[in-house]
Amino acid sequence: MAKIIDGTAIAKQMLDELKTQVEESGLSPKLAVILVGDDPASKIYMKSKEAACSHVGIRYEKYLLPQSTSQDELLNLIKELNGTDVNAILLQVPLPRGIDEYAALEAIDPVKDVDGFHPINMGKLLIGDETIAPCTPLGVIELLRRSNIEIFGKHVVVVGRSNIVGKPIAAMLLNRDATVTVCHSKTRNLAKMTREADILIAAIGKPRFITAEMVKEGAVVIDVGINNLGGAVVGDVDFEKVKEKASAITPVPGGVGPMTVALLMKNTLSLALAQSG
Repeated sequence: MAKIIDGTAIAKQMLDELKTQVEESGLSPKLAVILVGDDPASKIYMKSKEAACSHVGIRYEKYLLPQSTSQDELLNLIKELNGTDVNAILLQVPLPRGIDEYAALEAIDPVKDVDGFHPINMGKLLIGDETIAPCTPLGVIELLRRSNIEIFGKHVVVVGRSNIVGKPIAAMLLNRDATVTVCHSKTRNLAKMTREADILIAAIGKPRFITAEMVKEGAVVIDVGINNLGGAVVGDVDFEKVKEKASAITPVPGGVGPMTVALLMKNTLSLALAQSG
């Protein structure tokens, strides 16, 4: 039976630490979050971010834009925020059809890019500079670190190649001397690949896609997926069966999700500190 990695408890510990760090910094960091449209999941995330800001001592501003918002209107808001006392800007993705996500993320000042998605920050990540890196992959790394799970020298298989999780987590793992295999929807013999993993990270966006037959006995399984299946929130891993085979596993909900919010708070403070000199 696998050890269940409690992301909720680890994230709470991090938030308590960050609260102390914010108090000791003497700063009053400010985070601006932009949501375009009515994506239900994004609205839930915004509430959890607002609660975390309140706990840590970070000022929180939200900008709720209608589905009909044009690309120019969004870009104008981002440019306006770039010139204010906001320390960190977060643009909720996915964006509605008709808005160029790449152009919107590129419009954010790299020194205020709290999610690390600006091309400059992503480029820095690839050369080993993780000053500001994407929050969800950072959350995975922190979960492993605080659970005393060694990355160095391990074979890590990442299932998923998105710019949000798959690609940046692969870079972070390489930065920590793991041997990394990235699989995706076009990978042949996927189950053969996943069975070779010491650490298996599922970020493919398909409910319960990773089955027990795809996991090596004693592997560590990190489930980044969040899917709605018949009104229930489930991950990309068939949790109940895989936990019988893994040595450690993250649940959904309560695994990686809370860590993403905690790392968002950490990145906000880091940006505020950098801007204050």
